[in-house]
Parts: sequence; structure tokens; C-alpha cells
Amino acid sequence: MESVRKANQRLKNYPILLAKCSVAAAAYATCVTTDLNVSHKSCDQEFRQFKQCLQKAASDMKTKL
Repeated sequence: MESVRKANQRLKNYPILLAKCSVAAAAYATCVTTDLNVSHKSCDQEFRQFKQCLQKAASDMKTKL
């Protein structure tokens, strides 16, 4: 059951990761919510920045996403 314990620990880290990337998350959320008809890849740049931030924060915490 080691894998279950590790998965639970990763889930517990998500709020911390999101808090570290709150600026990028807010920028992405703003982009998505400004237009009711969001098209494919319309917020791609904001999403990539948010994703990179999450990956860096996870790397700094020595955990996986």
C-alpha cells in the first residue's frame, strides 16, 4: 500500500503547489472567464505559464504532480 500512501501525500501537496502559483493561476482563470465562448488554445500562453509554475514548484518540493 506504499503507492496509495504516496498518492495521498501528492494530493495533500496540491493546495501548497496552487498557493505557490496563485499569480499564474489567477492569470489563467482571468483569461478563461473573460470570454463566454472560449476557443481552443485561446489561453494557451497563460496555461503554459501556469503549468510551468506548477512543475517548478513540484520540483522544488521534490514531489510529483
